[in-house]
Amino acid sequence: MSYSVGQVAGFAGVTVRTLHHYDEIGLLVPSERSHAGHRRYSDADLDRLQQILFYRELGFPLDEVAALLDDPKADPRAQLRRQHELLTARIERLQKMAAAVEHAMEARRMGINLTPEEKFEVFGDKDPEAHAEEAERRWGGTDTYAESQRRAASYTKDDWKRMQAEVTSWGESYDALMAAGEPSTGEAAMSMAEEHRRHITKWFYECTYDIHRGLAETYVSDERFKEFYDSMRPGLAEHLREAIEANAARHTA
Repeated sequence: MSYSVGQVAGFAGVTVRTLHHYDEIGLLVPSERSHAGHRRYSDADLDRLQQILFYRELGFPLDEVAALLDDPKADPRAQLRRQHELLTARIERLQKMAAAVEHAMEARRMGINLTPEEKFEVFGDKDPEAHAEEAERRWGGTDTYAESQRRAASYTKDDWKRMQAEVTSWGESYDALMAAGEPSTGEAAMSMAEEHRRHITKWFYECTYDIHRGLAETYVSDERFKEFYDSMRPGLAEHLREAIEANAARHTA
């Protein structure tokens, strides 16, 4: 039995565009074509798509997924065991983060102020002021830094809540974009990069495309920034860097 691209998209919860992209890059080439040239997918194709989506959910880049699935020495059972191990580790991390959120909610309800260490305990053993210190070290003498500090000093608690809500919403959208297999240089990713740039301009300082490019490099070269973005989804920092570069190029060409 074979299935149309629309049926497969419905089964898997992905877009038709994603399946077309997988076909174009050779990651998932349908086994058949109809007389009219339309894609037709076999049960074996669906099995491969399932494997692709497992690895994508775990944050693997598409080229690494292809290498794993096309390895002639690969044992399908071993791949499933590895996926199970990775998913279990991710679940444990998410459970810890959920517990930390519950702790923060309960503390807020009871009027208890958490210490900086308690607020950031879930992210591991690191200085909660690291980002602020790094920003001052790099940009402390610039007009951009001064503008950022001036604006931040004027924000109320409600302002910070709205800002964080925007960051959370953006991160969830970017996570979904990557899960769908959208390329970093595609329209969807570039739109998310533009939203990211505008968020900085709205809340901190005028973020030009050149400044945005510089920030993008920092997101992958500095482990602290990389960890922040990759906590939203593994591989997000690098994907975002490429999207920011592509977005800047199209606006400054």
